[in-house]
Amino acid sequence: MRPLRFLVPGTTGRFRCGGLQVELQTARLTASLRPTQVVTYRQRQADLPFLGDLLQGEEAPGQALWIVSWGFDVPKLLRQLKGRPVAYHAHSSGYGFDLPPATPVLAVSRNTLGYWGDRSPRSPLFLVPNALEPQWLERGDRAGAGGPGGGAGPGAAAGQTPARRRPIDVLVQRRKSSAYLLQTLVPALRARGLQVVVQDGWVDDLVDLFNSAAVVLYDSADYWRGRGVSEGFGLPPLEALACGCVLFSSLNHALADTLDPGRLGHQIGAGTLEADLEAITAAVAEPEAWVPSPEALAGLLASGGEEVLQERWCGALAAIDQHWDRLEQGCRPLASEPVWRQRWRQGLERLGKLKRLIARRPGS
Repeated sequence: MRPLRFLVPGTTGRFRCGGLQVELQTARLTASLRPTQVVTYRQRQADLPFLGDLLQGEEAPGQALWIVSWGFDVPKLLRQLKGRPVAYHAHSSGYGFDLPPATPVLAVSRNTLGYWGDRSPRSPLFLVPNALEPQWLERGDRAGAGGPGGGAGPGAAAGQTPARRRPIDVLVQRRKSSAYLLQTLVPALRARGLQVVVQDGWVDDLVDLFNSAAVVLYDSADYWRGRGVSEGFGLPPLEALACGCVLFSSLNHALADTLDPGRLGHQIGAGTLEADLEAITAAVAEPEAWVPSPEALAGLLASGGEEVLQERWCGALAAIDQHWDRLEQGCRPLASEPVWRQRWRQGLERLGKLKRLIARRPGS
């Protein structure tokens, strides 16, 4: 059983983001499975070990399994860790780099899993979806949960206590939101008299904020397309659902893993502005008709709990340990055939078929 070292550039200031929070949460969960450290490689911090110092003090291969994740930094980190057990915790995809043969991939979504299943099909591949933090499951005001609504929130079946009126009709988080959402849809909703809040900046209690909103809008497709990489997982939509909100979301990349349009959430930007206005206005007026059924939502959230993620990591890490044991014993890693060679061979096959067709023509 190899101890784990999660590599992050730093944990303060400009490095704070969703990806960092996921790595820190995962390190916390794996710490109950085996010894785990968080290691920085850009910013030196008094409370955490630094990559350069560890590499200088330890000969390869060493005892630890290194976990890299920071997209643009991955190729450089893999070069630094050459000869040492390593795995790639893959969030967004589309960075354009290839992995060394037999590098294990821990994908946070089926979308990312499929990307690496195509780009690196001979690498050991694992699915380890990100988990919701316990506060969302414990305090979210949804039907059947013990949140502020007393278990009779939106989505309650007929005959139950009606859903409480929430003070915010529509909630939008500015970061990653499209120009369409902020500049067209939000003004149009306000013109209809709806109370729309655009959250920007730090919020002390996000669960409380989401519990206060009837509808949450999330539209990240343009943001990620502009960056040239994918939405790695997309936790805000799941957080909104955990709080009993009606969710209107884009369906790009990993969002399509879980958001079954019309069943668990609803598409935003569905053809016309008028379609969005009609649907969102109706959802604000009668949210219980637009939220997922309690059964469907319970199934989705159960699959996103920390216990499930911990079980997935336990199985994946055991398999990765065995994989690196084989490599260290001298087993040869499988390598994918280069794309140019595949296309060259396929071209020869088509040329051969054409020659056979010509040979069968009368008079040939």
